[in-house]
Amino acid sequence: MSDDVEISNKILELAKTKAPETVQKLIDLADQELGIPRDIALKQVIELENQGKLMMFTPPESIPKNLDAYLFSAHAAWFWIIITISVATTISVFTIPENAIPYVYIRYILGSIFVLLLPGYSLIKTLFPTREIDNIERTALSIGMSLALVPLVGLLLNYTPWGIRLTPITLSLLALTIILTITGLLREHNEKTRNPNE
Repeated sequence: MSDDVEISNKILELAKTKAPETVQKLIDLADQELGIPRDIALKQVIELENQGKLMMFTPPESIPKNLDAYLFSAHAAWFWIIITISVATTISVFTIPENAIPYVYIRYILGSIFVLLLPGYSLIKTLFPTREIDNIERTALSIGMSLALVPLVGLLLNYTPWGIRLTPITLSLLALTIILTITGLLREHNEKTRNPNE
């Protein structure tokens, strides 16, 4: 019994000093540095977790109830990425001239993302705020929805006094993307605060 307590204390001390990320790494460290056989170390780690003395897995981050706190949490990183790329694209369209050869490629790359991905991604986030969609499916849906939204914006602009020119198209897509992104963020926050397990 005292041997188990001594081994447990050594494993706890090892976990505090080395802070391994997984149980496997902790067992490897116990075997290498303390000479504790793997099966005994695993048994002691399980016992320590059952007693609540050792927690190898951090509990999931709580969802901020306040929208301001949620906006500046890791949950809203996608929101800031979309806003940043959208604004950077708009700035590059209006500041980088077409003949500035090395810099115009930045404009082309940002413009491609802005037109082919962001409107659709924002719409998908608005329609499915908390549903887990894998990256391939999300990318395909985002491109498909962007290819549907952008011509509609062009069609609507065709019937306005501004017509289909660079400035109206850029500003219209910026407004559409920002509105959809904000709506998606609000819906995601509402869904996650109502159902924190999703």
